[in-house]
Amino acid sequence: MVRFLVPAALALACFGQAPKKGSSPVTRSSFGKLPDGRAVDLYTLSNGKGMQVGIMTYGAAVVTLTAPDKAGKYADVVLGMDSIDGYVKGVPYFGAIVGRYGNRIAKGEFQLDGKTYKLPVNNGENALHGGLKGFDKQIWTAREANGGVEFTYVSKDGEEGYPGTLTAKVLYRVTPDNELRIEYNATADKPTVVNLTNHTYWNLAGEGDILQHQVTLNADRYTPVDKGLIPMGELRAVKGTPFDFTKATAIGARIDQKDEQLGFGGGYDHNWVLNGSGMKKAAEVYEPKTGRVMEVLTEEPGLQFYTGNFLDGTIKGKGGRVYQRRAAFCMETQHYPDSPNKPHFPTTRLDPGKRYHTVTMYRFSAR
Repeated sequence: MVRFLVPAALALACFGQAPKKGSSPVTRSSFGKLPDGRAVDLYTLSNGKGMQVGIMTYGAAVVTLTAPDKAGKYADVVLGMDSIDGYVKGVPYFGAIVGRYGNRIAKGEFQLDGKTYKLPVNNGENALHGGLKGFDKQIWTAREANGGVEFTYVSKDGEEGYPGTLTAKVLYRVTPDNELRIEYNATADKPTVVNLTNHTYWNLAGEGDILQHQVTLNADRYTPVDKGLIPMGELRAVKGTPFDFTKATAIGARIDQKDEQLGFGGGYDHNWVLNGSGMKKAAEVYEPKTGRVMEVLTEEPGLQFYTGNFLDGTIKGKGGRVYQRRAAFCMETQHYPDSPNKPHFPTTRLDPGKRYHTVTMYRFSAR
């Protein structure tokens, strides 16, 4: 059986005894301090069955998540670091809430009500995941709420170039059905754009690459990109392409085929157009060795499926584990990339008096 090795300090915080009946399913502990002295707290959510999720106030990021294998044993299935020091040194959004705008905005600019807003570019000539100091690099305020933990961050007018003061709230809950439920809320005092998502890196085997993970996506179309990974505006059918995951397919089955789109991303790093509206099942991932299954349910219209193509072995994570290329995958529920510049895409505009609200769930089981 493959298991993540977790250092003792982190294990005590995240893998303690299940809460006693009638006690709070949430515990808080220290996760260290930032270089400027600000404290980072780690909140651990438990459902009493074995599933535990550790979330820190830096980036409101998922640090650990335990899920069952076919023998009923729980192990950590997310990439991360042993302490806050590792995150501050620079990691590619491990577990974080990204915003104000998740994914890419072409050339770091967009127009709203006739005014052009310019954003810092941090991904070639484009803006990615909120900019140079996005929501992933901020300390969020946390409080216990509704059986989980609610994280709040107030992004001031003009921060990273975005208009309006935005108040973002993210509520994490762990359910008795082994679900991590993430509820996003936001309001703004001026017209703005918002696209929040969670950027956890998953490996259901706990180690090695993810090429044998079998993926099913509830999507008949995807948004092809240019060489800068900006959608060209087309909603292209997946049928007959390496992007067809309408039936369970191993990630590695076609990832290295000679295909222009795969070449642009070095593998999969694309947005799929989800079938249906409202809350629906967006994806299922099955790992054959452990039997672990992850289902993704969301109210969002899109899903960015990314296969860790830019991991390169330079990051040493939990327990000294080196994260090599394709050591994890991401499934970021979202509106489509570059939507502010694509009027025919579902809008990401948020006006004063309106509320941004969306829910995504990650459900874990085994077979």
